[in-house]
Amino acid sequence: MIEQHDEPDLLRDQFRQLIRYRALIVAGVLIGLLGGAALALSGADKYVATSEITVRAASVNPFATGATPDKVLNMGSERQTAASGVVAERAAKALGQPEAATELLANLQVTNPPQTTALDFAYTGRSPREAAARANALTQAYLDNRQAQTVSSIDNMVNGYKTQLDPLVKQSEALRKQIDKQKDPSSVATNTNAQTNLLSRISELNGKISELKALDTTSGNVIRTAVPPTSPAGLGLPLALGLGLAVGIAIGLLAAWVRLVFDPAARSDSDVARALRAPVLGTLPRVRDGREPAPLLALGNTESRTAEAYRSVAFRLAYDQRFADRRRLLVVAPRGSSETATAVSVNLAASFAETGMEVLLIEADLRTPTLAERLRSGDGTRPAWARTPAVGDGGWPAGHQITVDAGESGSFDLVPGRRVRNVARALTSVPATRLISEADAPKSAVIVHAPAVLAYADALALVDRVDGVLVVCDPREVHRADLERVRELISGAGGTVLGAVLHSSGSTGFTLPWRRSAEPAAVRPEPAEDADGTQPSATAADLLEAVLPEPERSPVS
Repeated sequence: MIEQHDEPDLLRDQFRQLIRYRALIVAGVLIGLLGGAALALSGADKYVATSEITVRAASVNPFATGATPDKVLNMGSERQTAASGVVAERAAKALGQPEAATELLANLQVTNPPQTTALDFAYTGRSPREAAARANALTQAYLDNRQAQTVSSIDNMVNGYKTQLDPLVKQSEALRKQIDKQKDPSSVATNTNAQTNLLSRISELNGKISELKALDTTSGNVIRTAVPPTSPAGLGLPLALGLGLAVGIAIGLLAAWVRLVFDPAARSDSDVARALRAPVLGTLPRVRDGREPAPLLALGNTESRTAEAYRSVAFRLAYDQRFADRRRLLVVAPRGSSETATAVSVNLAASFAETGMEVLLIEADLRTPTLAERLRSGDGTRPAWARTPAVGDGGWPAGHQITVDAGESGSFDLVPGRRVRNVARALTSVPATRLISEADAPKSAVIVHAPAVLAYADALALVDRVDGVLVVCDPREVHRADLERVRELISGAGGTVLGAVLHSSGSTGFTLPWRRSAEPAAVRPEPAEDADGTQPSATAADLLEAVLPEPERSPVS
């Protein structure tokens, strides 16, 4: 069973996978740094000067109790007026640059702090003196414009009252003349009352005119005058680079996470374990470029890290009850080259032989067999099943057993592969089945090496005879979907995935055929007769007939 990772372990595993995409993270950091540098340089030649005023409403007595200025003024409208073209044109004329009105308006920013009647004028200029001069000019232009509007409003109201007052004065003067001429007391009383009402109305209008003329038309007070700034408006190069670095790291991690989400490859041990539902038994050390590649049988070097990795895998298998019950192991790769799977098969055989077991290695790769040419033979006593002659399809596996000298690890027997006419019938033949089943003898083990599972069905033909399967793969090259399919095929064929052995490209721990240097000639057994030395591909019908010889066995897709 696979241990269930808790949340911290999953986070650590995901972080390890993220940092594998170093190129994306570095690219994000570089983008962030370039953006920060651009931000710093863009503000290097810009200066911001700020002035501040408080807006006032016209009043007779600013200290009198009554309506407060914030209830009389609409600061939203005042802010829009301050940033209007009228104010910009007035400021441009005051500066003697009438054509600069559009530029003034584009570089001006007016803000109103909440719960106040203050306006902040911030102007961005090309030089400190220009920024301060234009900020003050815009401030004064707003105050002058507002005061002019207030005075204009007062004049209009005064003129309106005078328009109402003039007829009343003429009418009152006419009544006074009539009163002076009339002798009838009743008529005089009537005209006198009318004149009194007119005088009262005239007095009221005169009072309103006087009140309007007495208004304080001061539009506001400057509480902070703009001065030339001492530094540019940008964040500064250190702060901008720091901000860019933080943003760049975030961008890089986000890009790496997106790449990880859409990456079909099994990038880590945990991905392989989850896809196969089996533990990772070991990871072969990576061979650095430029080092002399190791031979196929790595256990000959007692100080080799690769040899210790193979021994560790063999130790874990030996204590796995599922393997210990029958001691049959099928070593396969998911797809592609089986070079590393071949090395794992050979070195596991040597590791078991090192513990005193009688080990038989069967090369079930009947399409491209190579072990007989790449391993040295040696003298030794073969197990009983290896000495039993057998006859299979195309002469395999009869007469092909040789003893392999594993150096200080001892020796093990090898049944090398041989090209046959019908691979499926040879693998499922009675002699091949008997050869595998004889591993039930005490202190014995059988290791079978077959081609990639997803390339040929050869391995599936052996699964129900071997039971335990060891998958050898490079997590950076194999897809999770392929591993899940391998598990489903093996389970459907009646086998069990015991675990996985991982490696990286170039870390097989053995010499590739095209990179091998001259070695002593290997002693190869006398080949059995083959029909024509060719290997025709088996049809699907032949394969099914060979894999499913019994009627009661259900097919596995």
